[in-house]
Amino acid sequence: MAMEEFLVAHAAGGDWARLARQCSVELGPKGVCGNLGLLYVTEPLARDLSSIVTFLRETTGVPHWVGAAAPGICAGEADFFDQPALAVLTCNFAPDRFHVLPTVGPDVAVTLVGLAGWLGKTQPRFGIVHGDPQDRAVAPTISALAEATSCFLVGALTAGQSEAQVAEVAVGGGVSGVLFAQDVEVATGLTQGCSPISGVHKVTRIADRAVAELDGRPALEVFKEDVGEVLARDLSRVAGYVHAALPVTGSDTGDYMVRNLMGIDVESGRLAIGETLVAGDQIMFVRRDPESAKKDMARMLSQLKGRLGDGAKAAVYHSCVARGPHQFGPGAVELAMIRDAFGDIPLIGFFGNGEISHNRLYGYTGVLTLFV
Repeated sequence: MAMEEFLVAHAAGGDWARLARQCSVELGPKGVCGNLGLLYVTEPLARDLSSIVTFLRETTGVPHWVGAAAPGICAGEADFFDQPALAVLTCNFAPDRFHVLPTVGPDVAVTLVGLAGWLGKTQPRFGIVHGDPQDRAVAPTISALAEATSCFLVGALTAGQSEAQVAEVAVGGGVSGVLFAQDVEVATGLTQGCSPISGVHKVTRIADRAVAELDGRPALEVFKEDVGEVLARDLSRVAGYVHAALPVTGSDTGDYMVRNLMGIDVESGRLAIGETLVAGDQIMFVRRDPESAKKDMARMLSQLKGRLGDGAKAAVYHSCVARGPHQFGPGAVELAMIRDAFGDIPLIGFFGNGEISHNRLYGYTGVLTLFV
C-alpha cells in the first residue's frame, strides 16, 4: 500500500490508550503513514504525552514526532476543550526535507550546533514550533531562532504544564518543533481577533514600568478619549474588552501585536501593559470584536485562496484560546470558514496561550499554515 502524503485522525473522550489506539486504527496499517507526525492533545492528556508518542511511534511506524499539549485542540471540523482529546497529522516527506528541532533556550546558537550541517545543506525557510508560556524568555527566543535559521516560524504557546511539548519525546521549556527544507511548499496567513479603536500614540514617559504619558499627555486621559465617553465613565467595563496593541514596524498590512491591559491607576493616570515598553515606543488601543474578527478571517482566507486556488493539501491552524468558542460561539466557526475556503483537507491545530508568526509572539490571532 502506498504512503499517503498527509493523513489525519482524532479522538475524544476516554483514557489516553483508548484515544491513541483509535487514532492509530483510523490512520491505517503500520507503514503507510509517512515519516513525520504532528500530535496535539488537550490538557487532561498532558501528563500522558510520553506514553502517547511511544504508542503511536510503535503502532504507526512513523519515526519522528513533534507536538504539544494545549488548552484546546481542533481537527477536521471539530474543536475540543475541557475533555481528553487527541489529534494527529502524519506527513510523508523525503527524509532530508525536515529536521526535528530539540528544545531551544535563550542561547539559540548552542542548540543549533548539532543542526549546523543540515541547516547549511538545506537552507530551511519555514518551521512549526511550540513554546512554553511559563518561560519568560520565550518571545526573544522565538525572535532569535527565526533570525539564526532564516526561517519563517509559525506555531503557538502550549499548556502551562511541564513537558507539554513533543520533540521526538516529551520536553518542556523554551521552544521546540520542526524545520522544513526550502522546497517544502507552504503558505501562511495571520488574522487578528481585535480591531483598532484609536490611532497610533507615542509613549513619552514610563514610570514604575507603567505607561505614564502618551504624546506628552497623561496616559489615562488619552485612553479615555480613545475608548469613548460611555466606557470612560465606568472603566471596569474595559477589562477583557479593550487591549493595547503594538504596531509592527515596517508592516505594509497594518499588522500589530495585542497585549493585555493589566491595570489602570486612576490616581496617577498610568496604564500597566503586558509588555515591557520604553519611551519612544508606539502603542494603540483595540477591542475584541467577534464580527470584525470574522471579517478579518474571511480576508485572510480570501487572500490565501487567491494565491493558491484549490492547491492546498493539508492545514495546521494555531489560534488563541480566547478565540474559538469563547469569541465566536459554538460550531467551530473558524474551522468551518477554513473548510469553506479549501475543502475537506486534512486539518489539525490547537488553541494556545499566544501565537507565533514569522519572528513574533502575538495574542488573540489565528495563524493558518497550508501545505501546497
